[in-house]
Amino acid sequence: MKILGIDTSTMMGAVGIVDGMEPVAELRTNISVTHSERLMLHIDGLLKSAMMSLSDIDGFAVSLGPGSFTGLRIGLAAVKGLAYATGKPVAGVGTLDVLADNLPFCAYQVCPALDARKKMVYAAVYSQPGAERITVLEPSVMSPDELASLVTAKTVFTGEGAKVYRDLLAGRLGDMAVFAPAIYGYPTGTAVALRGHEEIEAGRASDPSTLLPLYIRKPDVEERAGY
Repeated sequence: MKILGIDTSTMMGAVGIVDGMEPVAELRTNISVTHSERLMLHIDGLLKSAMMSLSDIDGFAVSLGPGSFTGLRIGLAAVKGLAYATGKPVAGVGTLDVLADNLPFCAYQVCPALDARKKMVYAAVYSQPGAERITVLEPSVMSPDELASLVTAKTVFTGEGAKVYRDLLAGRLGDMAVFAPAIYGYPTGTAVALRGHEEIEAGRASDPSTLLPLYIRKPDVEERAGY
């Protein structure tokens, strides 16, 4: 099964294709051009690089968040459009889960963290002592100080939130805080596609009409309106 995965949760836009559990092609760009301007061009370029057409794709996967509110809406709208146009299944996956996929079977806990602005982070904590990953802390939004207070074991921090608040986390946690290289701090299109493949193959495809972003907290416009 060939799955096209899309991530627009951060400035690093990513698209990727897998065939079963094998990667086929991937593209990531961290540039100032908005996702709305580049996403469909990147999908088209990726398909051409893989010598495929949209009809060769068996399903789609998209990162639902948390992350950039605007970016998440763009990625989700694109995947919904592709699913409706082709009649192919679609699966939504969590951004923090995809980020943690960059560090499988890590000896320490893994904490993917994204900058939620307003001096907050989106974060989760995972442990993988064996074949199955264990969720130690569910995806949440909190201050970096609160996150540090919840970490009680040696932890690898990854993601743009870890980069922004590295000094604070290191100061609070000392040797318990380890920081992954920046290359591992962004979701990949193939990781999104792999998770989507698992969901679709297991019969857990999503209904495009009801698929929504995972914001965790309300967008600013809703907070101001008092919703």
